[in-house]
Amino acid sequence: MSIDILKKFFNITPEKSFLEGNYVRYMHENTLYTLIPVTTIQEEQLVEWYEMSEHLFAQGDRYVSRFVSSKDSKFLITVNDEDFCLLKNKYHSLPRKINHGRKLAKFHHRGRSLRTELQNVSRIGQWKSFWEKRLDQMEKVWYQHVQNHPDHEFEYLFIDSFPYYMGLCENAIQYLVDTELDDTPQLIDTGTICHERFNKNTWGKNHWIRNPFDWVYDHATRDLAEWIRDQYFRNKRTFLPDLQQFLRSYQSISPLSSFSWRLLYARLLFPLHYFECIEEYFVTGSEHRKISLEEKLKQTLRDTEDYERFLGDFFQIAEIPSRGQNLPRVEWLNS
Repeated sequence: MSIDILKKFFNITPEKSFLEGNYVRYMHENTLYTLIPVTTIQEEQLVEWYEMSEHLFAQGDRYVSRFVSSKDSKFLITVNDEDFCLLKNKYHSLPRKINHGRKLAKFHHRGRSLRTELQNVSRIGQWKSFWEKRLDQMEKVWYQHVQNHPDHEFEYLFIDSFPYYMGLCENAIQYLVDTELDDTPQLIDTGTICHERFNKNTWGKNHWIRNPFDWVYDHATRDLAEWIRDQYFRNKRTFLPDLQQFLRSYQSISPLSSFSWRLLYARLLFPLHYFECIEEYFVTGSEHRKISLEEKLKQTLRDTEDYERFLGDFFQIAEIPSRGQNLPRVEWLNS
């Protein structure tokens, strides 16, 4: 059906197609096209992504996806009660030397000059309310399972472990609150275009594509923290050199303020990996996936001390210059 849509609405007959990540790419005249289903997405949000995409393109980002208008000059098309948008990218192979830190810093630098007022994709100043809501929801689920007497091992593990992670979450929220009270944002702390969850594969493995549907508007340390979190859990034994090189190269373009460092650390304190594992387990209908998530939770609980050590040592690991930086520690992590 996708090829029919490209032909009928856009006069595009692709020469070939291939699967990349979650998307099918269509090649036509040295341009990659990606058809995105958007039925469940608000039109106002699509408009904001369009504005962000056009801004980055105007700033010289050659990897950014742009929205394509149809033959009828529409960016949103409807087929059989389903809505779609089409994105395009000029075909570029991967850079010879991949330096995620520098590239991300340049991406954020371009995003900071965006002047469009954003409502639907903005996450600026909302971490605390999001974390509190997530914690409250999980606490209710935990209480229900305590009352109902669990009969699955995952539920036992959840009941036993949640109080610890609730405490870690409360530490993250308090650290965030203290940062906003005690420290002063600098120019580098202006909001910018970020990603929902940035990692080393977000822009692609074979072709670099910066997809607007991955984006939110937030503080740059959102991307730094999520990249670090992903690298840590992907390579617990060997993450250190990559982490240090990533932060060094990012700061060669955009040095971080003490406010930035504190926001980054607050985000790492928030146990997102635990929350996502528990949340997915209770909504998935796949027994195979439940088994996989149970193993993931067991591994998370086995590695608790390692993660505590990582958090306790983070300021040293990250090579943060102590002079001029007032970065409070979480005492129990350094005991």
